[in-house]
Amino acid sequence: MKSAVVNARMEVELKSEVEAIFRQLGMNTTQAITMFFEQVRLHRAVPFQIKLPNEETVEAMNDALAGKNMETISMDDLINQAKSRVR
Repeated sequence: MKSAVVNARMEVELKSEVEAIFRQLGMNTTQAITMFFEQVRLHRAVPFQIKLPNEETVEAMNDALAGKNMETISMDDLINQAKSRVR
């Protein structure tokens, strides 16, 4: 079988974190990249959504970065809100 080399530059921290996840999944980076490429070939597309955020999301992200319009909520309250929406 022939081999091709893929080189990619990324932040060291990102690479380390992702490789740790791959190890937990029982695979290495080469196997993960091969799986990604196989999915692209199979679907003839990137196997996840890539889209630009809408205006409301951009505004919320900018507010979060600026520390504006933020509210504090406890984890218990957040869980209770989620449970009430399921009922």
